[in-house]
Amino acid sequence: LDGKGSHLITPNDYLAKRDTQWMGQIYHALGLSVGCIQHDEAFVYDPEYVNEDERLQRLRPVERTEAYGCDITYGTNNEFGFDYLRDNMAPDLRYCVQRALHYAIVDEVDNILIDEARTPLIISGPGDESVDRYAQFSQIVRQLRNERHYEVDLKRRTVSLNEDGIDKVEQLLEIPEGESIYDDRYQDFTHYLEQALKAQALFHRDKDYIIEDGEVVIVDEFTGRKMLGRRYSEGLHQAIEAKENVRVQRENVTEATITFQNYFRLYDKLAGMTGTAETEDEEFHMIYGLDVVVIPTHQEMVRDDQADQVFKTELGKFGAVVREIKDMHEHGRPVLVGTTSIEKSELLSEMLMRDGVPHSVLNAKQHEREAEIVTDAGLPGMVTIATNMAGRGT
Repeated sequence: LDGKGSHLITPNDYLAKRDTQWMGQIYHALGLSVGCIQHDEAFVYDPEYVNEDERLQRLRPVERTEAYGCDITYGTNNEFGFDYLRDNMAPDLRYCVQRALHYAIVDEVDNILIDEARTPLIISGPGDESVDRYAQFSQIVRQLRNERHYEVDLKRRTVSLNEDGIDKVEQLLEIPEGESIYDDRYQDFTHYLEQALKAQALFHRDKDYIIEDGEVVIVDEFTGRKMLGRRYSEGLHQAIEAKENVRVQRENVTEATITFQNYFRLYDKLAGMTGTAETEDEEFHMIYGLDVVVIPTHQEMVRDDQADQVFKTELGKFGAVVREIKDMHEHGRPVLVGTTSIEKSELLSEMLMRDGVPHSVLNAKQHEREAEIVTDAGLPGMVTIATNMAGRGT
């Protein structure tokens, strides 16, 4: 109302677009303008605009500056953060798209401000380092074996060679006897080796990334969505490209970076909503100066939380899940199954197909059908398998 604009941050582009269409009708009736920022496009809510794409009804394409000039602007934390970095790199104010950061309302605020607080947003440019070494060291690490040549610490996300591993690598690199790969003259080798080991042991296809159109595309661990245009730093992305036998692109050099924590602290006013904030009460107050207010339920909780079932093997667990899904489906009840990765969602899908259970799969590979899948998910007998793309907001 004071004309400085409000940013409404949602967990993903789908929700930003959907909420602009839903809430835009109310805001427009109240005389407020509404914009929406997406990965490579921007819109304003216009009730008279007709779009050939049913998913974009009443959303008129505009420049990002116009979307940011609206009274209310919807978008994801990634888009707001990257636009801030690009504005700071702009040579002239004419090229900036954002206004001053006045007020932000964050959906699923604990996920963005606490869980992803230290996640860096990085804008980088191409470096001039050769990419040939990545393919060479990818071939080398394929000949190494876990526990025999190296140890993996999943908690710290590190991989370290043991003595047998060092000897094996030095043998494959034909390093002269009496010299070590850790000598100063071979310091470049250790960089390529470390990244190749990480790519081999810590990063997995259809979990941490997917291959699309011959490129490695990162999958966000929090949202389960493709992070288009994002690349791992310090040569890790190149090591994964070499591992997957796709074209290895040049390593990038960081030009601008900021964490979500530091970005959101730039706003004059900050607020948010979530169903799970009370446990982070102290962190919200210490880091952001925010107080947590618990809103009691309108009616007494009647949900029946049953005991967990534990299985000896993953196959046994999935077999029980399939039996439960079939039973629910036969009784005409809609079922939503949450999985931890694309790989797991596809495994469960294959098992359901073998048992003749019709279903839909929502993961980063099917993001174009998201609106259709979500719309149908509540229909009688519908079975939907989803990664964390289908968050609480969806």
